Amino acid sequence: MNVELNVQTPPTETTLRTYGHYIGGRERAQGEKTVDRNSPATGQVVARYSSGTAEETKEAIKAARDAFDEGTWPHLSGQDRSRVLNRLASLMQRDFEKLARIEAEETGKPLRLARGDVRGSIGLTEYAAALALTMHGDVHTNLGPGFTGLVTREPAGVVGMITPWNFPLLLLMQKLPFALAAGCTAVAKPAEVTSGTTLEIAKLATEAGVPGGVFNVVTGRGSVVGQQLAESESVDVLSFTGSTDVGRRIIEASGTNSKRLSMELGGKAATIVFPDANIEEAVEGVLFGVFFNQGECCVSGARLLVHEEIADTFLAALVERAQRLAVGQPLDEGSDIGALIHADHLKTVLDYITLAQERGAKVITGGEQLHTANLRQGYFVAPTILDQVDPANPAFLEEIFGPVLTVTRFRSTDEAISLANAVEFGLANTIWSKNIDTALSVGRALRSGTVWINTTIDGAPQLPGGGVKNSGYGREMGQAGFDEFTEIKTIQIRTGKREPFFRDVDNTGAG
Repeated sequence: MNVELNVQTPPTETTLRTYGHYIGGRERAQGEKTVDRNSPATGQVVARYSSGTAEETKEAIKAARDAFDEGTWPHLSGQDRSRVLNRLASLMQRDFEKLARIEAEETGKPLRLARGDVRGSIGLTEYAAALALTMHGDVHTNLGPGFTGLVTREPAGVVGMITPWNFPLLLLMQKLPFALAAGCTAVAKPAEVTSGTTLEIAKLATEAGVPGGVFNVVTGRGSVVGQQLAESESVDVLSFTGSTDVGRRIIEASGTNSKRLSMELGGKAATIVFPDANIEEAVEGVLFGVFFNQGECCVSGARLLVHEEIADTFLAALVERAQRLAVGQPLDEGSDIGALIHADHLKTVLDYITLAQERGAKVITGGEQLHTANLRQGYFVAPTILDQVDPANPAFLEEIFGPVLTVTRFRSTDEAISLANAVEFGLANTIWSKNIDTALSVGRALRSGTVWINTTIDGAPQLPGGGVKNSGYGREMGQAGFDEFTEIKTIQIRTGKREPFFRDVDNTGAG
């Protein structure tokens, strides 16, 4: 293996950040029970959070409930809510580097990737501000004489938001500004070890003019805080992003009430490379699709399906590029790949690699934890490519969530489609082909909420994302994502003289 490592020294020392919950428009004093976040890259403690209790979560839910039922936010004009959201976007731009650094330190991702997350989050907020301006219903005037129908769109109520650790800011902002734009209030439970940017956004929201109680944050364990959000009758909508297993537990916990659920769960995306693809572009696309964010990405292109006609040539080029990726400290500007989130996840990824080999796969690059002087304290795995992976191999079927690519060859288009669909997930897939017939026909046949053609892990705020099968249901972003936080009400109006339905018959028997 010849992996080029980034060995620069991080630019500055990290200062410990301490946070309490954010409830009712203000930050609370840190509680007795706390959670320390050690950098996954250096082991240094970078942040300390309060570990929320059930009572604190109930208090936050009540603050959101009161703000919705008695406050001004749901009743503001769309223009007024839009102005506040645009101010929030401007404040995020002001604090751009601060937010990016927090993301990098807490998640272990390279700083330049964290900057992309902040940039995307600002764009999402600006788009949601535009949706606040354009929120509208429908009027039906062709229902017959004197009959008018109004279909109104109203805020859904209190929204619970549970977000994961891989994109703490970006995945929050795929929910929060859309909910606020619709007039909802919210309680967020960020991942226990990556809560910093969520709490910073709460402060910025207050500075932007979001009234107290409209956005609340309780940090801590999912079994406590998340459980309360799922079980509470006062939460109208619960939006969750995370693993399929945790999602199933949330669905079960929500079974005692009738709240609406939006679930963005696990994935096991396939990248299909046909012989007519632009090989150079496809190599770069596959490389980005699987190793972006250390592979800790629900839409990661973790399965390469490559036509046997080009497989050997394609893999040679791919391995050469993978071995030139710079694995390094998150704050080093030259790093391509950072650290995995924590020790348990590191073990999980390495165990999958070992098991894959026991089931017949061949490691053609990577496959091990890195222990160079600059990486010794962190959870770094070399970019790994596993060739000759059988469709029955757990590495093919299960979400590894790390910098691991499996390679499986196919002979025909039908076989490629069958292999791509042969997993329980359906979040995203990618196609590389210059043949429009191939690209569109295969794109229609793939069972996933998103299909990329000659690009990957791409998008815009206007485009919705979400899954099918065990990747969940509901959508985020776009008009569809906005609609998740609204309720439709039908109002029917009759004008003019009303004719009685029942005949006026004398039933007294008198005459």
